Amino acid sequence: MVAGGRWKIALGAALLAGIGAPALAADPVVMPGIRPLEERAKVEDRWLKERLDTLVPMLMRRDKVAMWILIAGEYNEDPVAETMLPGSWLSARRRTVLIFHDRGGDQGVERLAVARYPVGDFKASWDPEAQPDQWAAIAEIVKARNPASIALNSSEEFPLADGLTASHRDALTRTLGADYASRFVSHQRMALDWLGMRVPAEVTTYPTLQRITHAIIAEAMSDRVITPGVTTTNDVVWWFRERVAELKLDTWFHPSVSIQRQGIGTFSIQNISLGNQEIIQPGDLLHLDFGISYLGLKTDVQRMAYVLRPGESDAPKGLRDGIAAMGVAQAAVQAELKAGRTGNEVLRAVRARTERAGVDATIYTHPIGYHGHGAGPWIGAWEDQSGVPGRGDAVVSPNTAWSIELSATTKVPEWGGQPVRFMYEEDGFYDGKGFRYFDGWQERMMLVGRP
Repeated sequence: MVAGGRWKIALGAALLAGIGAPALAADPVVMPGIRPLEERAKVEDRWLKERLDTLVPMLMRRDKVAMWILIAGEYNEDPVAETMLPGSWLSARRRTVLIFHDRGGDQGVERLAVARYPVGDFKASWDPEAQPDQWAAIAEIVKARNPASIALNSSEEFPLADGLTASHRDALTRTLGADYASRFVSHQRMALDWLGMRVPAEVTTYPTLQRITHAIIAEAMSDRVITPGVTTTNDVVWWFRERVAELKLDTWFHPSVSIQRQGIGTFSIQNISLGNQEIIQPGDLLHLDFGISYLGLKTDVQRMAYVLRPGESDAPKGLRDGIAAMGVAQAAVQAELKAGRTGNEVLRAVRARTERAGVDATIYTHPIGYHGHGAGPWIGAWEDQSGVPGRGDAVVSPNTAWSIELSATTKVPEWGGQPVRFMYEEDGFYDGKGFRYFDGWQERMMLVGRP
């Protein structure tokens, strides 16, 4: 059995074990344990070895690639090569060149590092004392193996698959000569699937990342952080940043907290809320957007929360109905996310479903993983629901993680028919047969100030 087959069996076992079972919105959100920094690096190295052993051979043979060359310059790393560095490395060292060569059959794919320093599980393949010219050392390796094709990370549409710089490509072309340069192929799909596909160990751990994110959000949307009439949205934003730092985590984007309020402004996508210095008041509808970075992976979550007025025990029905409309839209994305479809095809199918359901939805779903806005097809953009040329034409792959991101707009009777936008984002896993959330989803309104 090839390595890719073992990987698929292990992944199926992880899913059968029940990872990511939905958690009800009313359940207590308990903060999981967070690993010390040294332990995190060891975990990332174990995951990386699993990925290199199983995922790279499967992708290279699927796409009929004989050799894959990645070149990472210090502080200007190829995004793919950056994910292949040891967990204790914060950047590439000097010029780090990684070479994969498929030797065929049971011999598998060899991993070579042409670098001044040892690179994790890659075989050190350059002796600077014997051959001072790094490019010449690369040429010796390539010509000795004589690959029929040489994949390079170059893409017009996806920056994450476009890591080869112009100067590195020029140097590689000069070094190898015209014959080998004619074998270069820009293999966007292989780079995207390396970044986007998750191995079993990552899938079984992702619910912990999601629960950490949910626990931080639950704390933020409580009277421990928000005092109506006193706390500003900017106060909450910086509370998120401080809390993440206290936990020795990181966030890959600056959080946002915004307000929609009865009688304020005219609804539009560009102007949905008051400014970040606005004081949060009873009766406000809050929207937050927050995610963390932990163990090399990202989360991305949005929530809607209502600030109770004195005497209220729940949000007005019109606002609760907005959460329900949001749920209709997210269920449509779950149903239509299918392997082999392009992002634009998924978008059209989702919009057809929401239109039949009478929901005014805007879809802008994206992959997630090593990067918050991860590698893979775009399913809509908030500013354009007709489909995204190029990025929307990439196909959905199995064994990928997704941020289902969207909004639904409804008119709220209790606010005089004012249009209100309900924004939703939650992360989960698509195994090729169906989608499941890592740690539940927003089924009902969060309430600030509940006794």
